[in-house]
Amino acid sequence: MTETSQKPGPILEATDLGVDFWVEGEWMTAAEGVTYTVQPGEVLAIVGESGSGKSTSSMALLGLLPQNGRASGSVKLKGEQLIDASMQRLREIRGSGIAVIFQEPMTALNPVYTVGFQIVEALKVHYPKMLRKEARARALELLRLVEMPDPQKAFDSYPHQLSGGQRQRAMIAQSLSCDPALLIADEPTTALDVTVQAEIIDLLRDLNKRLGSGIILITHDMGVVADLADSVIVMKDGKVVETGEVRQIFREPTHPYTQALLAAVPHLGTGAAAEESVAHREPGVEPALRMTDLVVEYPKRGRVPAFRAVEDANLEIYPGEVLGLVGESGSGKTTIARAVIGLMPATSGELSVAGQNMVGVSKDDLRNIRRQIGIVFQDPGSSLNPRWPVGESIGEPLQLAGEKDQKVITKRVDDLLDMVELPHSYRNRFPHELSGGQRQRIGIARALALNPKVLVADEPTSALDVSVQARVLELLQQIQREQQFATLFVSHDLAVVDLLADRIAVMHRGRIVEQGSKEQILRNPQQDYTKRLIAAVPVPDPDEQRARREARRTSL
Repeated sequence: MTETSQKPGPILEATDLGVDFWVEGEWMTAAEGVTYTVQPGEVLAIVGESGSGKSTSSMALLGLLPQNGRASGSVKLKGEQLIDASMQRLREIRGSGIAVIFQEPMTALNPVYTVGFQIVEALKVHYPKMLRKEARARALELLRLVEMPDPQKAFDSYPHQLSGGQRQRAMIAQSLSCDPALLIADEPTTALDVTVQAEIIDLLRDLNKRLGSGIILITHDMGVVADLADSVIVMKDGKVVETGEVRQIFREPTHPYTQALLAAVPHLGTGAAAEESVAHREPGVEPALRMTDLVVEYPKRGRVPAFRAVEDANLEIYPGEVLGLVGESGSGKTTIARAVIGLMPATSGELSVAGQNMVGVSKDDLRNIRRQIGIVFQDPGSSLNPRWPVGESIGEPLQLAGEKDQKVITKRVDDLLDMVELPHSYRNRFPHELSGGQRQRIGIARALALNPKVLVADEPTSALDVSVQARVLELLQQIQREQQFATLFVSHDLAVVDLLADRIAVMHRGRIVEQGSKEQILRNPQQDYTKRLIAAVPVPDPDEQRARREARRTSL
């Protein structure tokens, strides 16, 4: 056989890969015996519960472990051993040989530099002879490639000025800048709405075909796995429990955990109808949250003009009711959530919580109103204090509310940890010692600390695998039935909204374009934009996803 006819070797070979962390005076195993290969052009999906070791074992490939972590075994990139590689060599490989799309873009992007500057610097590091003018043109091209709204504006924006989905797209653009041989995509579509998610999946597929690159896809979204992956690894408690071709895993899973994982995947159209007590409210019951003709505008700063993010929004949410707020990233969903909790002042209109007006009130009055509102942020990595054990983060609202008895606080923290299904011992751990899903559960526990009358949940299950997601949604429903608080549930996952919400409001470019019962919105939408959102929802079935993809291509 001639050299030109030989089959190229694998891009990556991991053999008996293990990861341990030094915690409380002993080594704790996070992953062990992880073995797999990634061939040119292959998309390998790694799935499992949060804390199963899927992200940790993947970050170990490039030495991206915290100081108390260590990796063992063998990892070869095109035959080159990475486990024993020098830090200088790993820096050279990062970005050009292997690039990473991180799970939480707010912590991966530098907050003091513009998005464009960070992409240009990544290009200059790996292509030192590239002129800055050329790097800028390439950065704008990448932002257009990932369908960033107004690429020039995003180029000159800081990460905090972008929505969660826009930050994720900026992170993807930076990761693709050097055409890497292997792309580790750690929850690459977590913060994206379904329409952009479909475009990003198409983009990743095109990258791996065009360059013959490999992709390691780390995700809890089985619809994304069905659409993009060629083969699948299922992990549980740090070990690989099942491997196989994607159709085999979905059609004939053999391990009980894989079967349970697939059974927990939410499907659009399976949510129960809203309960009678919610659908037909008793006369005289006042809404827990009300907004009338609400306008939220970001003021002019220097050369940056004023921007109206929300225009004439009208919503009412009653006690015991869940309103799902859906729409594309950048549509204004999170801005409304920030206005409700008082982090973004309303420009005009009315906004009240539990009958108390929030517009134009003093700081002391606003602080008192906030005690009646719980918030689960979209990005747990940036909302938890990295220097505090998570028990202190959960107990902080109680202390701010005036609770001084430490025994009472500790008991409440333990109860909340039970609610979100984490051991009491986790109160002594720091955020970096937890997985993304575990950090999100800590955020949910903190939001419930004061038994709020209104809960604002901004993508509360975006970082959770499907099995934990199902338990957390059941938890929210159970607590809501007991305490009868109103919930503003902001999400791009329409299947999750279908499971949890009683009513749905659809946002597009700062306006609420349609709202009504979930049966009306999801089964009989009236607006073309709503119809496009529903049509783009990923389906956890490889054959159906491929058929839908071909249908999209045919329609273009």
